[in-house]
Amino acid sequence: MADNTASVRALRLGVAGPVGTGKSSLIATICRALAGELRLGVITNDIYTDEDARFLRSAGVLEPERIRAVETGACPHTAIRDDITANLLAAEDLERDFSPLDVVLIESGGDNLTATFSPALVDAQLFVLDVAGGGDVARKGGPGIGRADLLVVNKTDLAPYVGVDVPEMVADALLAREGRPVLALSRSDADSVAELRLWVLGMLEAHRRGTHVPQDPGPMAPHFHADEEHPDGGYVHSHAEDADTHPHPHAGASHGH
Repeated sequence: MADNTASVRALRLGVAGPVGTGKSSLIATICRALAGELRLGVITNDIYTDEDARFLRSAGVLEPERIRAVETGACPHTAIRDDITANLLAAEDLERDFSPLDVVLIESGGDNLTATFSPALVDAQLFVLDVAGGGDVARKGGPGIGRADLLVVNKTDLAPYVGVDVPEMVADALLAREGRPVLALSRSDADSVAELRLWVLGMLEAHRRGTHVPQDPGPMAPHFHADEEHPDGGYVHSHAEDADTHPHPHAGASHGH
């Protein structure tokens, strides 16, 4: 690594998504792809256990000491967004103990479509869906789907077995995200893993250059409402983001069809 990167705090990359979408295996994939060229650390979140951390240690993707667990004792969303103290301290401890690190991956406990990280905790965030959750999930929207820095449609190798059209799911996701990046991923597909690797490296470079500004996906991202009478089967509901114009988000909501 170049000497001028040593003084830059590690990129903190959040990984969120519903239960069972493959967040831990995604982190393992990132570690396998990048451990040979970057200095990595991992923090996992579980309510009462360190199971995800133990899975990653047993997978041998990093030195065990570089993988640490936070037991939240409460809703996983709370520990990554509302009271980030435990995760922030864990990240700072990890970076101090293994200084310098390039990237710290922070995995949320399994939550729902509203799970997002506070920008005070992470610099960028991935939101993970999987094809087994249904091809319609991507168009349902929500803050994670709509505004995370990258949306990953995971486990694409399972699509034939669950009746999901991956290109259609990706197209729905791109529409819900207004063109923000979407990656169809399988850990057994080398091309998609290579795309993921390049995305992480690009985000790290932007972080080091100071050109990436952490964003708050917020709780009011566009989301899909089903409506049988609508020609498209429903419509996207989006809330105004200008706090000066709409000081009360619910009362000041606007509808885009």
